[in-house]
This record gives sequence, structure tokens and C-alpha cells, in this order.
Amino acid sequence: MKKREISRRGFLRTTALTVGAATMSPLCMQAAKGGSGKSGFTMWQIPSHKDTIGNSYVFRTSGGKIIVMDGGGFEEDFTLRGFIGALGNEVEAWFISHPHDDHMGALMSILKNPQDLKIKAIYHSRMPDAVIDAEAQYADLTREFYDLMSNNADIRVTDIQQPGEIYHFDDMNLKILSVANDFTNNPYNNSSMIMRVWDKRKSIVFLGDAGVECGQKALDGPYKADLDCDYMQMAHHGQNGCDEDFYRAVKFRACLWPTPTWVWNNDQGGGFNTGILNTLKTRNWMDKLMIKEHHVSCVEGLFRLD
Repeated sequence: MKKREISRRGFLRTTALTVGAATMSPLCMQAAKGGSGKSGFTMWQIPSHKDTIGNSYVFRTSGGKIIVMDGGGFEEDFTLRGFIGALGNEVEAWFISHPHDDHMGALMSILKNPQDLKIKAIYHSRMPDAVIDAEAQYADLTREFYDLMSNNADIRVTDIQQPGEIYHFDDMNLKILSVANDFTNNPYNNSSMIMRVWDKRKSIVFLGDAGVECGQKALDGPYKADLDCDYMQMAHHGQNGCDEDFYRAVKFRACLWPTPTWVWNNDQGGGFNTGILNTLKTRNWMDKLMIKEHHVSCVEGLFRLD
């Protein structure tokens, strides 16, 4: 199956309709900035406009505050700016799960050239130097990203080194369940911050790219009960992340898949499930767990949760 590419115009048109207006007019932007009229937050799972690997979520609280989680790769910079712009062009808090470029690339581009987008605060968990260097191909980029954040006097940057921290944004709550680790196996992914987000009506756990070791540490830690949720973001885009034992050990009823077509179908050019990825194995695990609700970014496109 060929990769699906969404045009910028099509993506922005979908964005405008989803936030409740038909055009990117000032009236649309004002409508988007306002709350939903209900208690709780709205979340969007944003697909890659190039159908490539990435992880991007945007939240709007009942009071109109905008929170971003990860944001996707460098190529998502332009469309993510448009989406945030339609919501008021100001980010209250930006959470980065870990510094692989398909998670922090868009933010890195924005930090280099913010234009008129305002970011008040960034939250991340800095990895130890030994972990940074353990994936040599990413080490220089990771240090550049850390420097960009620390050298920006206009943004409050918080380095979270202990799990259990809780942040409140109106009636949206966010709890850190896992921070950077010193695992030598799959080091960057296993340093993903695992985060729980909830209000009175719904809860979501974001696993980032957590691997087997990170997932097991969370299960063995003091916040195991917080892993139970309504919606679970599938680790590492749904393949080669947390193992079946992890998913069996927690309670959830629906899956969020920030997953491009070639990962979803394990098709790197030879046809359905002919590649080297484990996505179909994860999909089978979910079938065995009787999970019926799935929101797959390459299939559904922009998903909104109120």
C-alpha cells in the first residue's frame, strides 16, 4: 500500500471543521479559542500530513488553555503551527515524552523560529549523559534540543526527575508516572515519560515510546494503579513497545494509535504484513483483550475526544 499524503490545504480545512469553524478567519480563531461549554478538556490526536512516523496530541482545557504533548517530527512544524494558531497561538504547557525527533522535531523547529507562537512552559525529563550517548546517531541532536530549551529565557523549562508530579490546567489533570531511566537496552524509548491525563469524565495514559523495561518498571512502581484508564496510547506507535504482559496487567477500553499506514499494516513495500515490524502482533493482543474501540491516525485522520 502506498503511503497516504494529506495536502496542507486539506489538513487545515479538516482542522477548521474540527475546531468548530469553516475557515481560518478571525471569527474561527476566536471560536476555537473558547471552551467547549462543557466541564473537561478536548483532546485531538493529530495525524501526520505526510503519513510518516510521529506522535502529536493537542489539548484545550475548559478555560481555553492549550497543552501540547510531543508534536511530531520536523515535517509537522508547518501544520502544527496552523492547528495551534486556530486555537489562539499560545501554548500554556508543552510536554515532551523523550527526545527522538519524531516526538520533539516540530517543537525544535518552532524553538528555532517561533514567529508569533508563544510557549509559556516546557516539561521534559532529561536523560543521563550515558543514555544520550548510547544512541550515538541521536546524541548531537538531543544535546542541541536541550540547549535550545535551556537558552530560551522566555520559556519556563522544567526537568522532571521524579515520577508522581501532578499538574493542573483548569479541570485537566496530568500526572507523571515514569521519567528518564538509565536502561542500556532501547535507551531513548525506555526513557519515555509515561503520563496520565484525566478529568471528571475520561482518562488517558500516554506511553510515548516506552519499551518492555520501561513498562515493567512502571508496573512495579508506586503508580501502577494510575495506569488504568479509558484510553491507552499504544507504545512506540503500536509495535515493539510495551509487551503483552503489560497490556494484560492494566485496565483500559480503547486504543489510541499514533501510527502511519506502513507501520499499521507492517508494509514497507512488499504488501500487508510482509515487513519486519510487530504491529500485527500488537493488534492481535488487543483482539484477545476484546478491545473494540480503536483510533488509528492513518485510518481515521484527525480524532477529537471531548
